[in-house]
Amino acid sequence: MFDKILIANRGEIALRVIRACREMGIRSVAVHSTADADAMHVRMADESVCIGPPPGTDSYLSIPAIISACEITGAQAIHPGYGFLSENARFVQVIEDHGLTFIGPTAEHIRMMGDKITAKETMKALGVPCVPGSDGGVPDLDSARTVAAEIGYPVIIKATAGGGGRGMKLARTADDLESAFQTARAEAKSAFGNDEVYIEKYLGRPRHIEIQVFGDGKGNAVHLGERDCSLQRRHQKVFEEAPGPAIDPDTRARIGKICADAVARINYTGAGTIEFLYEDGEFYFIEMNTRLQVEHPVTEAIFGVDLVREQIRVAEGRPLSFTQDELQINGHAIEVRINAERLPEFSPCPGRITAFHAPGGLGVRMDSALYQGYAIPPYYDSLIGKLIVHGRDRNEALARLNRALGELIVDGVDTTVPLFRALLNEPDILSGTYNIHWLEHWLESDPAL
Repeated sequence: MFDKILIANRGEIALRVIRACREMGIRSVAVHSTADADAMHVRMADESVCIGPPPGTDSYLSIPAIISACEITGAQAIHPGYGFLSENARFVQVIEDHGLTFIGPTAEHIRMMGDKITAKETMKALGVPCVPGSDGGVPDLDSARTVAAEIGYPVIIKATAGGGGRGMKLARTADDLESAFQTARAEAKSAFGNDEVYIEKYLGRPRHIEIQVFGDGKGNAVHLGERDCSLQRRHQKVFEEAPGPAIDPDTRARIGKICADAVARINYTGAGTIEFLYEDGEFYFIEMNTRLQVEHPVTEAIFGVDLVREQIRVAEGRPLSFTQDELQINGHAIEVRINAERLPEFSPCPGRITAFHAPGGLGVRMDSALYQGYAIPPYYDSLIGKLIVHGRDRNEALARLNRALGELIVDGVDTTVPLFRALLNEPDILSGTYNIHWLEHWLESDPAL
C-alpha cells in the first residue's frame, strides 16, 4: 500500500485525485507553480511543493522538479492526472529509474499508443476495427496522392504524433490535397517536432464513441461501456454522455469485448480509452488515450465505481475490484465542460472570481477548483469546471442538467455556460441525433450566445 502519493497536475483533476487518496487513507502531495500558490488543490493536499514559475514548461512539465518534490516529501508514487506529463513515456521511465511508481500504464504502452501509426498497426493486429488509410507515414505528395486515390476522397491528413486537432487537415477533393498535405506537415513540425503524417478516409457524419477500458497488467481487463463525445469544437470535446444515445446493448457488448480483449492481450495496466469514429453501425479506431479522461465522471456515475481509486489499487499490484459481469449500467449521465471563455469567440477569459456557487441536489456533481476570490491565471487551459448530472434515463439527465446550469453562479469572468443553456433548446440535442460536425455547423449559423 502507498502511504503518500504526489499529484503531478493542477486544478480540478488534482483535487479529484486528492479526494480519492483521502478516502483511501493515503496522504497527498500537491505540486504547484508560483501562479498557483493559492490554488484549491494546494489548500486541500496534505503537503505542497512549489516546483517553478508559471509557464508549464518550467513547472508542471519539469520532470526534474517533480522528481525532486517526491524526494523531498517521501512520496512513493505519482499520479499524473490528464494533460501535462500524463502520456510522456520518458517521464514514466524516469519515475521507475528513481524507484517510484507511476500510477498508469507502462512506458512501453504509452510509447506504443502515442505514435498514431504504431497504435493503428497494433490495434489492427489485435482485431480492433480501423479506418481505411495509409499503412504508415506518407513521406511525400506523390505517395499521398496514391493513397488518397486508393481509399477515395474525402481524406483527412493527420500528424503521427498529433493530438487536439493540431496537424490535422481535410482534403475533400484531389485539388485540395497538396495544400492540406503541406499545411498538416508544417503544423505537425511546429507543434510536435515531427512532420510525419498519415492519411485516413474521412467519414461524413460519424459520431465520436470512446470505450473505457481497465487492465490489471497481468492479462485481465474489462470495459466500462462507451461515452459519446461527438459534440466538439475544433476537435475539442465540450459535452459528453454515457451511455451513447446511438449505441444499443448488443453493439456495446460486442465492441466492449473487442477492446477489453485487446488490452488484456498486451497486459495493459490501469485506465485507458479506445476512441472510435462510428458511422452506419461500424466502428473505426482513431486513437487510444493511455490515461484518465477528462470525461471519466460520466462513466463513474452510471457504473458506480471510482476510477481513480481503481487506478491506485492496480498500481499497488492489486487485482481489479470488479468483474465484467458485475459492471451493470444504471441510468444516464452527462458532463459539460465549463471554460473561462468569452462567447461567441471562445477567447480565454482569465480573472478573479467575485462569486461562486456550485449547483447541488440529487444526481449533480461539480468538479471544480474555483472559490470566491480565486484569480484564474492566464497560463493554463481555460477549463474551470465540469458539471456532471446523473438520472434514471436520458430525459431526466437533460432536465437535471438544465436545472443545475440555472443554479451555477460564476461571477467575475465570462464562461461557456450560455452555450449549454442554448444547446438544451435544440431538438437534435434533446433527441441525441448529432454527430461530430453538428456543433461546428450550429455555431456557424450564428446562434445567440
